[in-house]
Amino acid sequence: MNLIFLGAPGSGKGTQAIRLAEKVNILHLSTGDLLRAAVKEGTELGKKAEGFMKAGELVPDEVIIGLIEAKQASGDLNNGFILDGFPRTIPQAESLDKMFDRVGTKIDNAVLLDVDDEEIINRLSGRMSCSGCQAGYNYPANMPKKEGVCDKCGGELVRRPDDMPDVVKNRLDVYKKQTQPIEDYYRGKGVLLPITGVGVPDEIFSRICEGLKV
Repeated sequence: MNLIFLGAPGSGKGTQAIRLAEKVNILHLSTGDLLRAAVKEGTELGKKAEGFMKAGELVPDEVIIGLIEAKQASGDLNNGFILDGFPRTIPQAESLDKMFDRVGTKIDNAVLLDVDDEEIINRLSGRMSCSGCQAGYNYPANMPKKEGVCDKCGGELVRRPDDMPDVVKNRLDVYKKQTQPIEDYYRGKGVLLPITGVGVPDEIFSRICEGLKV
């Protein structure tokens, strides 16, 4: 089973992708993890990626595609995979398809976690983490016993700057302009699987498993 997980920031795609990968025993491949591993290993592509990352620039598409192709060549993707965080644009999706065509692999489904803007803003603006131990909290689903104080270590709970409501709205605007068009790309290929991403995590996960018949 070869999958791509799509969804706006705060849709929960990362959490659900990891959970599904564990259930069906396939590789969860996030762009961030892929880049960090390549840099740590000191591969040629890793060195290229590191240069862009240190300069604070976006890593070029061809480098990320090259890292995924290297995973394919090593056999790491043979038992199935979930791509989480890539592709984000139609050119990336097209380049990915060309690479997979060369090696005889195809995407079975692009799973889209569909969550409305209001819910996304509520989720992200309600996220807090401990400044000490980094434990995560979320209002109202996972609240600390004492307002603003970590249950585990007593540290101060803080909100990430990019989770402030006005910043979240801007992140959603960027997503709609850059990434949302690939929903139509995969819909046109007949592989888009929309999943309602509202509810408790177990409910959402059940919908994903039902949709994929796993």
